[in-house]
Formats: sequence, C-alpha cells, structure tokens
Amino acid sequence: MRFFKYHALGNDYIVLNPADFPSWTEPSVEQIRVICHRNFGVGSDGILWGPLPSTQARFGLRIFNPDGSEAEKSGNGLRIFSRYLWDAKLADSPVFTIETPGGVVESEIKDNGALITVEMGRVSFTSSKIPHIGPEREVLNESITALDRTFNYCSATIGNPHCVLPLTEITAELAHRYGPHLETHPNFPRKTNVQFLQVLDRANIRIEIWERGAGYTLASGSSSSAAAAVARRLGLVDANVTVHMPGGRIGIRIADDYAIRMTGTVNQVADGLMRPELFLVKV
Repeated sequence: MRFFKYHALGNDYIVLNPADFPSWTEPSVEQIRVICHRNFGVGSDGILWGPLPSTQARFGLRIFNPDGSEAEKSGNGLRIFSRYLWDAKLADSPVFTIETPGGVVESEIKDNGALITVEMGRVSFTSSKIPHIGPEREVLNESITALDRTFNYCSATIGNPHCVLPLTEITAELAHRYGPHLETHPNFPRKTNVQFLQVLDRANIRIEIWERGAGYTLASGSSSSAAAAVARRLGLVDANVTVHMPGGRIGIRIADDYAIRMTGTVNQVADGLMRPELFLVKV
C-alpha cells in the first residue's frame, strides 16, 4: 500500500493513488484516522485521494481531514497534489485542471515543482453560498461569541467555509483556545475553518489558523485566500498580498471579482509502503 508524503509550508498531506489500492472504493473513516495519526500512523494533516476520473477537469481529487471528514477544497492540498502529479509524470503539461467537490481549479507548475500557482476560484461572502445561517446577505462585520469573548468577524467561501476574525494582535494560543468553538458554532451548518487575521500593511497580513476537521494548522492555502479576500473587501489591503503564517508565506493576487491566484512552495517528504498491521490499531 504505497503512499507519498509532501508538505506545503508545514501543512503536510499524504497522497494515495487509487490505482495502488484496487480493493478500496475510498479510504474508510477508520483508515483515514489511523493513517493520519502522528503516533500510530504515517502522520499528516490529511489525505489526498487521487487522481480520479473527471468529466470537468484533467484530474479528479477528493480531500479527507484527519478526523475522517471530507473537505471541499484545500489550497495547500491542491498544490501538493499538483506536485505529485508532476513528479509521477501523470501530468504531461505544466498547466492542468483539477476537479474537487469545491470546484475546478487550474494549476501551473513552476521551477520543476518547487513553486506552484493555483487559480483557486472566486471568493463569495454571501451567506447561502458559505453556508451561514440567517437571511441572504454578505456576512461582513458581524458579532460572534465563543466562550468568554465576542469577536467581530466576516465569513467567506472559496468552495469551503471560512470565519475570519480581524484583530490587532494574534497568537497561536488564541487559535487553540477559541478555534474549536468557532469551528462548530451554530452559525455554520457545515462547520467552518477559522482564521485570526492581523493586517500588517497594505501588502502583508498574518493569520493563525484553526482548520475544520484538522485543528491548529501551520499553513493553509484556502485560509490564506479567504483571509486576504476579506481584508481586501474591508479595504485594508491592495490586490497583491503576502500572507504570513507560522509555516511560511503564500502569495495571493485578488482580482476585481475576488478570483484568487495563489502561489507557494511544496516540498517532498517521503514515499513508502504502509503495512497491513497498521490498520489493526483503532484511534
């Protein structure tokens, strides 16, 4: 059972090619949990299951969180999957399309895979698209309470839901304390990714991330896209933004219609074989 592991700014994923798993329709929740476990498995922030057949794109992809739930889209996951396709010589051109449950994106391989650009699609702030409870509206500058604190927040989707909290100062401790409660807040019927946002200047922002189904995360491409788009929508940044995260930096270009072009690095970590006894453990 072959696996391939990569990281994008410390956000690590395992690629499983369905061709290497002829008896699996898809990985089960139990299999996903043990594979992603940092002690009992290979260890990762998620699993990329592909390439899959697609009628809308060159390749299809499904993305699973460490808790076994499925993500609609992941910016870092898409860059990693793009690098895998290039390394495995499955992509015969440096520009190709990938279909995810959150939509079709275009990837461009640069510097032989060291740098990858993904056209992430358009960000929307509309409540029904996110989804977010309440009447149809753009969810901007509203109040949300978690534990002992009330935050000002904005919500957005780029194929998956995001809750962005602009603050003057952010810390990892803030994400750890409030992230789990915001992820599962009843405002978000499908739960949400959470970004604690600090605007540094017109071209730079910082974020701390609590990712739906994964927890505290060093970096996230979709979170970077959503946070940059919110900062742009609030008039706090210009069209080209560098997003600073604990794991590193991603470049985001925001078009007038809030289409996002994301550029960042990907690094190979390992490839190998998972043994059947791995799955004897229940986590």
